[in-house]
Amino acid sequence: MVFASLIFLFLFLPLNLILYYSFKDINYRNWVLIVFSIFFYSWGEPVWVLLLIFTSLVDYANGLAIEKYRGKIGAKIGLICSIIINLSLLMTFKYSDFIIENINALVGSSFAKPSFALPIGISFYTFQTISYVIDVYKGEVKAQKSFPRFLMFVSLYHQLVAGPIVRYSHIATEIDERKFDLLDFSEGINRICRGLFKKVFIANIAGELTKQYLDADIDLLTVGAGWFGLLMFTVQIYFDFSGYSDMAIGLGKLFGFHYHENFNYPYTATSITDFWRRWHISLSTFFRDYIYIPLGGNRKNQILNLFIVWFLTGLWHGASWNFIIWGLYFGVLIILEKLILLKVFNFLPRIIRHIYALFFIIIGWAIFYFTDVSKLKQFCYMLFGGGENKLWDFEIEESLMSHLYWIIFCAIICLPIFPIMKNLFEQRIKSPKLFNNLLVVANIVFIIVSVTFLVGKSYNPFLYFRF
Repeated sequence: MVFASLIFLFLFLPLNLILYYSFKDINYRNWVLIVFSIFFYSWGEPVWVLLLIFTSLVDYANGLAIEKYRGKIGAKIGLICSIIINLSLLMTFKYSDFIIENINALVGSSFAKPSFALPIGISFYTFQTISYVIDVYKGEVKAQKSFPRFLMFVSLYHQLVAGPIVRYSHIATEIDERKFDLLDFSEGINRICRGLFKKVFIANIAGELTKQYLDADIDLLTVGAGWFGLLMFTVQIYFDFSGYSDMAIGLGKLFGFHYHENFNYPYTATSITDFWRRWHISLSTFFRDYIYIPLGGNRKNQILNLFIVWFLTGLWHGASWNFIIWGLYFGVLIILEKLILLKVFNFLPRIIRHIYALFFIIIGWAIFYFTDVSKLKQFCYMLFGGGENKLWDFEIEESLMSHLYWIIFCAIICLPIFPIMKNLFEQRIKSPKLFNNLLVVANIVFIIVSVTFLVGKSYNPFLYFRF
């Protein structure tokens, strides 16, 4: 099941809210969330619920063991067992085909690939449970004594399949105690409406254009069509993922949870370092806190530490060489910025720095899109006029003109329009009530447009399900 579906919006979510708020006792409310989360997760692949529950049991038990044997060898055994089991499951289901394929290519063997189906959201909930066990070991949080409450933390459907990566420490208090708050509920509805609109009206349209151009025969593409398709993927992946994160954060607020922000207008970045402070923040901070800093951070072996982190960042996104190349590509750019470029940028106008960042971000999305490395090479060669492809044709011009106002709208929405408008009404116009009324109107428009598109179109992909 996906958030951007009529079944979820008009059946699953209302029923969940009605049953949840039918009870005052937090334990009953937790069970309502557990049942709905398990049902949500099992909608497409029921068998993987068992893996989710097994992972929860393993880390719940190891958390208790670490708490019981704190400062003793038993705590270290609990930590090591948890990390090994979690990473082994992730390696088995996500990377086994990739590993065997490369072993066969390297040594000329012919081992059969197991071809496991990828459990949805395994990369997200694996990191969540690992961070929990590490935080318990470090004494930053107390081990959760109740398995149902821990299972609820792992299985919460708001963020289970696509993040943001929610650490136990972020919501530990709210797992045990939370109350209805009208302001939170209102803000939650705002975020859900906004996220749904971003996903349906922007990401889905951009996805259709992306597929039309980037999945075409590269030999038949014009250079202009290649750049246009890549720009559309740049739009699609941001609004798809940030729209889903908006909905996840909004859903959390409906039930009293406060998840951390996952995006902060990344396409306004003025460097690659700045971009990664704004993009998929929960993943960036996970690697910073649990890999980069423990390795030594910027105190020792900084360059090596950055290479390790960006190799793992690429690998986390998928079992394919293009993702590893993508991660290392950004790692090299960040290293260059730390060593040289950021010092130079101090003397450059903001617009130049912004153009630099956007150019390398967009090229990075080409690496991300093409899992076939040979096709990636051919596409990048074509982008810069290296082939015999024509520069332009009437078809791309027609496509540009027919989507011109939509493209301008997308560019505007990439800017921090919402906080600017909110500040304008609250600080200068001194009328927050008028702003809230405009939000209500905007939400109604977002819902009507989104539902119309969901009813009228069957194309409704979600990119981050594969992670």
